[in-house]
Amino acid sequence: MHLRGVVLPDGEPRDLWVVNGRVRTKPVPGASTVVDGGFLVPGLVDAHCHVGLGPQGGVELPEAVEQALTDRDAGTLLIRDCGSPIDTTPLQERLDLPRIIRAGRHIARPKRYLPHIGVEVETDLATAVAEQAAHGDGWVKLVGDWIDRGEGDLAPLWTDDELAQAIKVAHDAGAKVTAHVFGEDALPGLINAGIDCIEHGTGLTDDTISLMAARGTALVPTLINIETFPGIADRAGKYPKYANHMRALHARVSTTVASAIEAGVPVYAGTDAGGGIQHGRIVDEIVALHGVGMSAVDAIGAASWGAREWLGFPSLTEGAAADIVVYDEDPRENLETLRSPRMVMLRGRIH
Repeated sequence: MHLRGVVLPDGEPRDLWVVNGRVRTKPVPGASTVVDGGFLVPGLVDAHCHVGLGPQGGVELPEAVEQALTDRDAGTLLIRDCGSPIDTTPLQERLDLPRIIRAGRHIARPKRYLPHIGVEVETDLATAVAEQAAHGDGWVKLVGDWIDRGEGDLAPLWTDDELAQAIKVAHDAGAKVTAHVFGEDALPGLINAGIDCIEHGTGLTDDTISLMAARGTALVPTLINIETFPGIADRAGKYPKYANHMRALHARVSTTVASAIEAGVPVYAGTDAGGGIQHGRIVDEIVALHGVGMSAVDAIGAASWGAREWLGFPSLTEGAAADIVVYDEDPRENLETLRSPRMVMLRGRIH
């Protein structure tokens, strides 16, 4: 197949050819032109997504397939799974579904996370990390903080020593580590231990932002999920300290993420789909990132070429996977254009 259009991020009119699901940059005789005009964007990325998770916990595989299809039809062609209670490896075999980089299951302490989702560990975090690194595709997901009902507020789950040992084990196994973190207190230990990414990060301060920027630690803020914080607080009447904390984190999230962007922290788009967030909302997250100060081009890149590079997937270069979303208008000029793809091509197949 042959495609002609303005290719992002370069913004130059180009011709691309697709052979056996791969991009070719030199003419291919006899190719059929399937796109002539418009804007060609490397397949979108949801860098924090939970295929296989529903409001009540794990779902059956057919429902997980529907979740993935919903993401695909919104232009999301690469998913970094951030923990799933079910084994989604069968979905990786399907050519019509987005590529999924799996992180195994969440690792938490007993009664310190949502029930029936993660692996619960009282001691020996490092062993659990080694097991999940073996089960996943190069990522491990920790629960960094959660409500401690004894304290009535968010509190870290792990000691600094436990984190340092566990993250070293993951790195030695060739895996990266990310962590769910809402509050402030868990962040220094995680970042100093060498964690690769922070999810949510609503408790970031000037000091921890500077530390992340210096270490190159990535942030996936899941802004559309943070919008649920006031509702969480309203349901936490037994824990007023926690409820007030969640409201305060929500109130300052725009400033927090803007400060991280300004400091040079690598920021990527993730929806936290699964559970309480519907799948297929990557454009909402791109718009939200733009709303806190990221340029339109960078916000698209945070969910496309930038995120793909971060995760080790090239964009529309010679030999890259033909994962392409085509738009009639320039999404850099109007992000709402991203809601109406003209064509979605995954692995060289048009959907």
